[in-house]
Amino acid sequence: MTNNHNFEKWSDTMFLKDLVTNPLIEVGEFSYYSGYYDSQEFENGCVRYLWGDPLTRAAFDPVKDMGWHLDKLIIGNYVCIAAGATILMGGNHNHHPDWITVYPFASHVEKSYEPKGDTVIKSDAWIGMNAMIMPGVTIGEGAVIAAGSMVVKDVPPYTIVGGNPARVIKQRFSTEEISMLLELRWFDWTKEQIEAAKDSLMSNNIDALYAHYKKYILN
Repeated sequence: MTNNHNFEKWSDTMFLKDLVTNPLIEVGEFSYYSGYYDSQEFENGCVRYLWGDPLTRAAFDPVKDMGWHLDKLIIGNYVCIAAGATILMGGNHNHHPDWITVYPFASHVEKSYEPKGDTVIKSDAWIGMNAMIMPGVTIGEGAVIAAGSMVVKDVPPYTIVGGNPARVIKQRFSTEEISMLLELRWFDWTKEQIEAAKDSLMSNNIDALYAHYKKYILN
């Protein structure tokens, strides 16, 4: 039995490249969404308040009409996004807590808009169930966002964060090992190169992966 979005069982995943049509969303080839338990589609549920879907494009064009610079959602490769995750893109762009009222009067919407910057989820990150990512945040390579977390600021590479607001729980590896991983960047390799290195990738032996990188990838 399928749910509303054709996930037949909880273990099903769908590649984001097969779900995304919005020109303001960029996704890596093998990044996926695990949406069986969610009641929303990825592009119009997991991602929220992002102009660019067909209906809002037909309704208005803030770039042409008001000269706004719209933020993008940029997702790297091999990113895992769990059901219920929310990536909040533009929900607070016209609400100013430093003004007397936070109410976005239509007559002043053009003036009140303020970009937050692109939201970036870099390669090999894992976004846990029901986590929320606020606008303009960058999540580093290999980072893990714990289930139910509220991410309000950038997350360093290969770091686990959790809570509301999300705080650093621990680094996944030593600082030296993280530097090695950021140098070799396995997620940018070809499919064939990754296939040949899977034994090392599916282990905690960073030294072995780095040796493989120096022997087979750099040459």
